[in-house]
Amino acid sequence: MFAILLFAGLLSGCGSAAKSNPHDPENAPHVAVVKIERRDLSSTLEIASEFRPFQEIDVHAKVSGYIKKLYVDWGTHVKQGQLLAVLEVPELQQQLLQDEAAIRRSEQDLERAREELNRAESIYNVTHLTYTRFADVQKTRPELVSQEEIDVAQGKDLEARAGVSAAKASEAGAEQALLVAKAAYEMNKAMYAYASISAPFDGVVTRINAYTGALLPAGTSSNSDNSALCHLSQNNLLRLVIPVPERAVADVHLGDTVAVQVTTLNKTFNGKIARFSDQIDRETRTMHTEVNVPNPNYVLVPGMYATVQIPLHTVQDALTVPIQTVQASDAGHGSVLVVNGSNRIERRDVTLGLRTATGYEIVAGLKENELVLFGEQSQYKAGQLVTPKVVEPSEIN
Repeated sequence: MFAILLFAGLLSGCGSAAKSNPHDPENAPHVAVVKIERRDLSSTLEIASEFRPFQEIDVHAKVSGYIKKLYVDWGTHVKQGQLLAVLEVPELQQQLLQDEAAIRRSEQDLERAREELNRAESIYNVTHLTYTRFADVQKTRPELVSQEEIDVAQGKDLEARAGVSAAKASEAGAEQALLVAKAAYEMNKAMYAYASISAPFDGVVTRINAYTGALLPAGTSSNSDNSALCHLSQNNLLRLVIPVPERAVADVHLGDTVAVQVTTLNKTFNGKIARFSDQIDRETRTMHTEVNVPNPNYVLVPGMYATVQIPLHTVQDALTVPIQTVQASDAGHGSVLVVNGSNRIERRDVTLGLRTATGYEIVAGLKENELVLFGEQSQYKAGQLVTPKVVEPSEIN
């Protein structure tokens, strides 16, 4: 037993002598490091939203009637002013005939009133001339004309003048009646024009509620939604409604171009911030913001989900490190492990600036081209000798 224990002790001593020296460069562990570089950093805000039509309406009839002709169906693309349907409204057709007859009658009444005015003016001219002559004769030769004749002539003159006034009033009344008849005709004509239903804007018919022969009630009456002829959506221009957090409100500007990523299509489109409420919602602490996305080829469909990437802050030529190199302590501060010129680890406190999805801006604590440890840091200690290996991390900004 003593010989065995002595042999084991000798082996143990030899093993201890063979242990690696931690200060030997050949036995230093290999570590991944990145070089401090200057880059342009920009942070973005990503918000998911759902495409909506730029505008959508239920197309109603102005007048009630039966659908005589229907020119659209589900999914029909229409242009502004394109005819959608024609209604048959027989009562309006009859009303137009009555209005036309009323106009002709009023025109005839006006013509008679004008003729009566001409006759009254002619009579007045004769009687007034007779009275004037009698009055002149009486002044020069009073014995030739009696006072009675003068009085009779004057009475006829006044009567003729009153006849002219009455004829003028009758003519004015006939003119007003003609205007009323024409106004009624134009009103009913305009109503009858509503029997032809046209598209108010370029769009897509996304729903049909009635077909040929169906009675379409007037949209002004209190009916349910199915009283509409169809549902029309403007899809050549879509909008995304996004709730912008309070912290990013100051960075949202009208007209800014944003990237709109549609995962289902694996494509990215350009959108533009078109409008926002300019007010923070007190419950959600967000601001209602809308992005317009052109869709001329109808590749996008309302209801699709998209992710809007809004650029917020940008820093030019900033000292940058990957997020994996920093142990953040509090807002704006953290620490990194630097591999110095002697290949030893040195813990360094740093001041942090802008943070992106993959990197930090270093405001203070590091210099360009210094090497910092990339990845897990808990297994290394300050002063430890390492063998650095420079790696290229993925895109930092």
